[in-house]
Amino acid sequence: MSKKALYLLGIALTIILGTFLYVKFCCNGSMETPAADTEKVPTVAVKDNNFVPFVLNGSGINFRINDNLKFLKNSAALIMPVSDSVTIGVENLKTFLISNPKQKVTITGYATSDETNTTKFENLALARANDIKNYFVSKGLLEAQFDIKGEIIDKWKTDLDTLLGPADYKFETIDTTTTANDEWSILKEKINADPLILHFNTNKSSDNLTAVEKQKVSDIVKYMNQVKDASVLVVGHTDDVGNRDSNIILGQKRAEFSKNYLAKNGIEASRITAESKGPDEPVGENTTAEGKASNRRTVITIK
Repeated sequence: MSKKALYLLGIALTIILGTFLYVKFCCNGSMETPAADTEKVPTVAVKDNNFVPFVLNGSGINFRINDNLKFLKNSAALIMPVSDSVTIGVENLKTFLISNPKQKVTITGYATSDETNTTKFENLALARANDIKNYFVSKGLLEAQFDIKGEIIDKWKTDLDTLLGPADYKFETIDTTTTANDEWSILKEKINADPLILHFNTNKSSDNLTAVEKQKVSDIVKYMNQVKDASVLVVGHTDDVGNRDSNIILGQKRAEFSKNYLAKNGIEASRITAESKGPDEPVGENTTAEGKASNRRTVITIK
């Protein structure tokens, strides 16, 4: 083999050997398949359930938040200040109770059996209920709408030395039928105690009512719209001028005039009875002009 051939063969072997060594030692890491990335586990926030919700739940009110009134262990005094979220609930309660004056709420306070009672109350639980009531009253709620109870239990949810919302609120059921009947009975008594009386000039009638008379008409209409089995009695009266039979007829005309006026103002004519007493039930002396004027009238009441 010639020198030139040996020379070329040496060059070729050098290139092959160099390539082999480069691959084996210099670039070995880059030839490996990269390891898969470690899976990233999303961070999950730990949910804090260390609360007792403030709940106001009755017919017509439903309020709930994850916050509450708080008491230190062995204490009957509310921790102040109360949070804004609880204050909003108290304002909702105030609005509800103003709209429902017959509503009563029983506040039941709680204390644990290992707490010490240093109050004048029978137990610490009752003292806490009373302090909650006083707080409500300080916010403008009526004391008469609250009753209080106290209950000793084995344990209650706490945050270190703080009891979280140791109370609940029971909305007493209202007898709406009785409440409604009471309201309309009071209105009926008001109408009949100071009845609507319309006065007339001799042989004349007028529907020019005063503001007070118009309010009385409004009360009668309101009552009749609510109490469906009620009826109105309109009685016509006269002075003693002329004979009795003529005055009975005149009194009836006055009663019918008043009946028509009421019918035009929202009361069904079929629910209005018109009758005449003529000159038989005077309220003034018929010997004077003033007395006669007071006798010329119709009196309107609820039957």
